[in-house]
Amino acid sequence: MKRGTQLGVIATLSTLGGTLAQWTEQSWASIEPSKDLAWVQCYDGPFECGRLQVPLNYSDPDGQSAAIALIRIKANVSTDSAEYRGPILFNPGGPGGSGVELVHSAGQALATIVGPQFDVVSFDPRGVSRSTPRISWYETRVERELWARPLTMELNHSSDSVASYWAASKITGQLAAERAGDVFPHIQTDHTARDMLSITEAYGREKIQYWGFSYGTALGATFAAIFPDKIERMVLDGLVNIQDYYTGTRKSNIVDADNTLRWFYKDCHSAGPELCAFYDSSPEAIEQRLNRLYDSIIRAPVPVRTERSYGLVDYQRLRRTLFLGLYYTFDTWAVLAAGLAELEAGNGTTFYKLMESDPFKCWCDPSEHAFDSVGEAEITIACNDGAVIPESVEEAERHYEDITGESGWGSMWASVRNACSGWPKTPKFEGPFSGNTSYPILLVGNTADPVTPLSAYRNAVHEPNLGDHIYEATGFGKFDGHRLRAIPGFEAAGEVVGQVWEHGFISVSYLEVIVVEGV
Repeated sequence: MKRGTQLGVIATLSTLGGTLAQWTEQSWASIEPSKDLAWVQCYDGPFECGRLQVPLNYSDPDGQSAAIALIRIKANVSTDSAEYRGPILFNPGGPGGSGVELVHSAGQALATIVGPQFDVVSFDPRGVSRSTPRISWYETRVERELWARPLTMELNHSSDSVASYWAASKITGQLAAERAGDVFPHIQTDHTARDMLSITEAYGREKIQYWGFSYGTALGATFAAIFPDKIERMVLDGLVNIQDYYTGTRKSNIVDADNTLRWFYKDCHSAGPELCAFYDSSPEAIEQRLNRLYDSIIRAPVPVRTERSYGLVDYQRLRRTLFLGLYYTFDTWAVLAAGLAELEAGNGTTFYKLMESDPFKCWCDPSEHAFDSVGEAEITIACNDGAVIPESVEEAERHYEDITGESGWGSMWASVRNACSGWPKTPKFEGPFSGNTSYPILLVGNTADPVTPLSAYRNAVHEPNLGDHIYEATGFGKFDGHRLRAIPGFEAAGEVVGQVWEHGFISVSYLEVIVVEGV
């Protein structure tokens, strides 16, 4: 559930009707949405962008419309060639993650995996960033800065944390109902699934090819539930328990999170003091060392001032940074260990920089940031999808107690559901989530994933009428982290998944576990 950062690139743009000197984020407004998908060059590199006009409400196709922002890297073969295999749609996760940013940052790596005969395509889901109308209920950036709360927030940092978060979320729900207008009820995953079919059909194709990460697996499973006969290929990477997602409790997400942290202790100890700055005599000793650091930071947060900003490394920041570090283990663990060791010695600079952001400034021209990603989309999608809403502070506290029994990270994950306190009631998609799909779905997962555990795969495989249509691919050398992209040698492991796009199958027996050694 990781958000991207704003893109700051400038590139030459050749439009269908002329040439713009430079491409900036504001240039998205110059692309006229159309039902016939048209592409223009954008950013710097092999990218093309477009905006597809879709119904805001698919039950009223002639009513208000939305515009879905898309980006692609074209196949290296002509669309007239017999080798051309059409588009593969990607979703990076979230909810609220930007597909435009995914393809801009990682699209060429994805193109290498899937092969030269496919277009690599993604989009900002409805309500998100460059897709319009963008969901936002704060009237100014100042208001957002003063009031917005993150969807994942440590609720164990004070005695009134749960109650305060619940109360603040009640205000958020009221603002959403009052200010998001007619758009608000239609920012849901099932609507985005219908948008994906619209994108596929705008390409002139009947069936989807799709690779979804994390929340993107919930989106893919929703698509499969609504359009089981419209699947040409589908890979779900970092699987969300779909029933748990739509109930809104999210309890199943973090059952492996403690195990992922234990992998950090084990890997740090195995690496030794030269490679892991937070090394100690045993994994258990490293765990005890971290617990002592927690206590120290609670007593005395560490002030930090950098050349970019200033702030505190307090218990809230320590826990959030460490939790997000579990997502991308091999990218972050060495610097995470160094940051913990320095923090222990009273220097919080390295650790602070892991989640550093620019200090707040008022913009002279707000239109320059009209397509920024904002947190309201993430909360709106999560709360509109989830069926269970904490109506009272007592219910929020019961959920907190319940989920903290699942994992030591429950004190943070409880906020995902409690953020929906006071949320306006909207129609919910309720499935069913079982059925016969037109092609088998490949599931991919890591051994110790902090937010999409292997138990979700087992549930999916045994889902009535669905298990017969799923291959299970788990393990990958018993790596930890979130999604296939978290493991080292992502491209090498991706070659296994690439067989799905190239050949339509994977070279393993039915439900056999894939283990790629030495990746």
